Amino acid sequence: MLITDEQFTSCRQTVMDANPNMTPELAGRIVEEALKFVAACAYNPGAGLVPSRIVDEGWHALIVHTAMYADLCQRLGGSFVHHAPGYGPENYAPAILDRTREAIVALGWTVDTELWAAPNDESLVSVAAKCQHSDDSGPIVTIPKPKPKGVV
Repeated sequence: MLITDEQFTSCRQTVMDANPNMTPELAGRIVEEALKFVAACAYNPGAGLVPSRIVDEGWHALIVHTAMYADLCQRLGGSFVHHAPGYGPENYAPAILDRTREAIVALGWTVDTELWAAPNDESLVSVAAKCQHSDDSGPIVTIPKPKPKGVV
């Protein structure tokens, strides 16, 4: 396990707090996938990996546990996995999620494919996270890209 049971329980509760009526089982699955995602990013810097919108909800829960998250990144190789939020479902690129899932599998984990749905697929769950990330030069980029200062 990448984090302690107590830390996992706290992160799972954070997901549930942001998503009323979500079951502990589903929230736990989301946190598990977020942990796998962070590990894949840490072990594959610069690979342009991104989470699904559902998995991003779990990543948010990890990040707000700042000391735990910093320690996790340190133990996974020392490279802090940053998050720059962005939203734009039109930027959804299935091939990028495929690459991310392949990186997770390469680390020896199984992917919970139900949680890697397209951003507009709410058949399993609708989450509070309004992020949809797209590939660029790092694990996460801002979408839409901010305009340079002075450009309208």
